[in-house]
Amino acid sequence: MSTPIKLPNLGAEATEATIESWLVAVGDTVAAGDPVVAIETEKATVEIEAPVAGTIAEITVPAGGVAPIGATLGTIDEG
Repeated sequence: MSTPIKLPNLGAEATEATIESWLVAVGDTVAAGDPVVAIETEKATVEIEAPVAGTIAEITVPAGGVAPIGATLGTIDEG
């Protein structure tokens, strides 16, 4: 089962964020709560955590890319 890594709502003013860097690569194993991607908004840089344990299956928004709030940044294959 694949679980998306979503860009969360970071505040009323933020509508999008820039992917500063991925802290993992496709094929890496992560635990729930591990930081997987650093994003930057107009006001802050924040690390997004893995929502579940598993293997990074896909990175859909590369470093330097811009994504709207709620977008899928990548996926994790559970198990």
